[in-house]
Amino acid sequence: MKKNLMNMQCLDIYLSSLSKEEYEKIEDEITVSDIKAMPLRSWDIYNEHYANQLLSLKQQKAINSFKELAKKFEWKNNWKEIFEDKTFDALVLTNQEAKIQWVSEGFTDMTGYSSRFAINKTPHFLQGKETDRAVLNRIKRKLSRDEPFTEVLVNYKKDQTPYKCEISVIPLINDRTTHYLALERQA
Repeated sequence: MKKNLMNMQCLDIYLSSLSKEEYEKIEDEITVSDIKAMPLRSWDIYNEHYANQLLSLKQQKAINSFKELAKKFEWKNNWKEIFEDKTFDALVLTNQEAKIQWVSEGFTDMTGYSSRFAINKTPHFLQGKETDRAVLNRIKRKLSRDEPFTEVLVNYKKDQTPYKCEISVIPLINDRTTHYLALERQA
């Protein structure tokens, strides 16, 4: 057992020295006792893969929850186009008065604020001294025109740690714009 563990550690060291392309060429041939093993090339790669899968699952859960709301409000937006190839940490739904109506679980992970705290507040509570007024004015102007847009601004977590937040806002339409969806991610 000890010898096998040492062999696996040596293999791990060797594999971690390979480029991604070199590793991909031999990946299918790596087995332990005829059972395909999880990636041995550095646990970092496996952890990165696991983290990416976890993020993808969280995003899909958020999208599915949002689509339930979309059915209720009968929004006519193209969901595939909105979410395809998009990476986000949180989804935030606001009404015409900019009050938050719903947030995905990722919102709490990103900001530290609970959904209960955020509901019926404007996103203003996320802003602080480093938040650029010019960016806020551009956002306000684009919202008044019901234009989709992407901006980066400085927001603040619950513990007052500043972070750059990229927001992509999409007006949600049935017969008219009724709400806005923000796909947010820490930049």
